[in-house]
Amino acid sequence: MPRRTVTMLASTLMLIALLCAGVFIPVPYAEMSPGPTVNTLGEHEGEPVLRIAGRKTYPADGNLNMTTVRVTSADYRMNLVEAVYGWLAHDTKVVPHDTLYPDGKTEEESTQENAEEFSQSQESAKVAALKQLGIPVKSWVIVSTVVKDAPAEGKLHAGDVIKAVDGKAVKEPSDVAELVTEHAPGEDVVFTVVPAKEQAAAEKEKRTAVRTEQVTVTTRASDDAGEERAVVGISAGTDHTFPFAIDIKLADVGGPSAGLMFALGIYDKLTPGALTGGAFVAGTGTIDDEGRVGPIGGIEMKTVGARDKGAEYFLTPADNCAAAAKDTPDGLTLVKVGTMDDALDALKDIRAGDTAGLPTCTAS
Repeated sequence: MPRRTVTMLASTLMLIALLCAGVFIPVPYAEMSPGPTVNTLGEHEGEPVLRIAGRKTYPADGNLNMTTVRVTSADYRMNLVEAVYGWLAHDTKVVPHDTLYPDGKTEEESTQENAEEFSQSQESAKVAALKQLGIPVKSWVIVSTVVKDAPAEGKLHAGDVIKAVDGKAVKEPSDVAELVTEHAPGEDVVFTVVPAKEQAAAEKEKRTAVRTEQVTVTTRASDDAGEERAVVGISAGTDHTFPFAIDIKLADVGGPSAGLMFALGIYDKLTPGALTGGAFVAGTGTIDDEGRVGPIGGIEMKTVGARDKGAEYFLTPADNCAAAAKDTPDGLTLVKVGTMDDALDALKDIRAGDTAGLPTCTAS
């Protein structure tokens, strides 16, 4: 057989082998792509996204769209061909699998964590919006989670209200850890709590008098290497009572990144006039009870999804600005925001058509 023919045959077989390897050999990557974007002022699957009862509301015009990112499942194993295509595509992003599912986290565990973060973001959005409007919100510190096999398991329960630790009043979630760590491992710490069931009953019956209990828990050393810090195995959080009902309904969405847009949607419905002036505004960002806006993941995918939907302006967390500005979709203005006040100021300018001075994102 002529040498040229042998060379061509060998090259062809090598190419086929490489293509087969690219298709059948998995690589440790996952893919992110633009997900659905939903107007918080409108409806989703036939239901209002925001429903407020017990307080006067006003018609809201325009769009305040929250944005999402679609990701491959934890069990999906991308092949090399898909990874290369994703790297080259404009509207997808290929990232290490552990970025989305760290420490071998299953899809069920990730979904549960995202659902909890989504629920917390809704609460913070409500608080931030009402505080912005000067509407009082009652808050208290609760047991958020109890670690399995920890000293507190069976003694403290999720939803218990923590009134004091060792007789010292608790005002913020951080107070709990500070007071516990004043002890050495092996010492007892006394929690004054309102049991979760008692708190729920008091809220339902609209009574202020509640029954408290003294719960003693023996601390142990933290699992963190090299630390002798005392812990009891709980995380503390904040719960609230709102003066009227605010219901956020949005299925199949998780994570905390819609907080800012939910807060703005609530604010818009509780104030006369259209907050956007009829403009199509989208955005993203976590929000805390004080209205501070935090960064999120997948910003590049969210801007693409927003522009594809028709957005003209995108409210961008300050810490995401540089990444977002590296590849801004044509026709989309990235507006830098660090607080809810920033977002409202920007919307005021957009509403007035005075957009020349908007704080826009830059790549540097």
